Amino acid sequence: MKPALAALALLATPAAAQDHMTVMLDWFVNPDHGPIIIAQENGYFAEQGLEVEVIAPADPSDPPKMVAAGQADLAISYQPQLHLQVAEGMPLIRVGTLVATPLNCLLVLEDGPIDALSDLRDRKIGFSVAGVEEALLSAMLGQEGLTLDDVELVNVNWSLSPALMSGQVDAVIGAFRNFELNQMQIEGIAGRCFYPEEEGVPTYDELIYVANPEHMDKNMIRRFLAATEKATQYIVNHPQQGWEIFAATSAELQDQLNELAWADTVPRFALRPEALDAGRYTRFEAFLAEAGLVEGTRPVSRLAIDPGAP
Repeated sequence: MKPALAALALLATPAAAQDHMTVMLDWFVNPDHGPIIIAQENGYFAEQGLEVEVIAPADPSDPPKMVAAGQADLAISYQPQLHLQVAEGMPLIRVGTLVATPLNCLLVLEDGPIDALSDLRDRKIGFSVAGVEEALLSAMLGQEGLTLDDVELVNVNWSLSPALMSGQVDAVIGAFRNFELNQMQIEGIAGRCFYPEEEGVPTYDELIYVANPEHMDKNMIRRFLAATEKATQYIVNHPQQGWEIFAATSAELQDQLNELAWADTVPRFALRPEALDAGRYTRFEAFLAEAGLVEGTRPVSRLAIDPGAP
């Protein structure tokens, strides 16, 4: 065959069909989702034969429910929430990790009245999500001999740092250390975090990928995780270039808050997203049972898997 004809024959060959995946984010696109966006932009999903549809939810509580109902292949969720949802009977299981350290913290004003957790007695603490955040707070207060009865809880409806900066509350639980701290810094008000994993709470994976164990395609999930692992390696090796690629996907991302958050989030991405630390799930399940948030305990196999394990 002549070279020109060979080239035409190549062009006429249809591209290999790609498997379609739907991935629900936990929130609108932000630096926490860096590996997913970089995998998309750098073609790593395509290399794995995947066409990944990334969807931001209208309601942050929807993604796990949609996966449980078979309306999405994967959702980003939170390890603490997974334990509660599985205990309630939702068909969910952790299949990978996105952010491998806690991001949650108890946030106070740097120059405010709270120098130690013991100073929270008779103070107001803002929160957004009942249940897990109360358990975290209870454990942290317990380090100083306090209980939830010693503080006043105020639901601030996701307005965490504004409630703190305005003086509506003296502290907030549920603030993400890579966002709220930077948001306050930009506003010219210094904040300080008390970290749950340093104050009596077992460490946990903040952001995880969950699937429906009854319907999941392990092969497809493994290819997705391989692509995001490659993206994470790219981000760690090239944090500035990674930021530029990420920010170029939306004008809304191109601001000081997202750039600062990106830098703070890079070291927290899971370098081995498929790998499972079973002990971490065992310890947190026991923690929630002791706090009375779940009845009994479930084996790790009900909560989380390594999709590549034999």
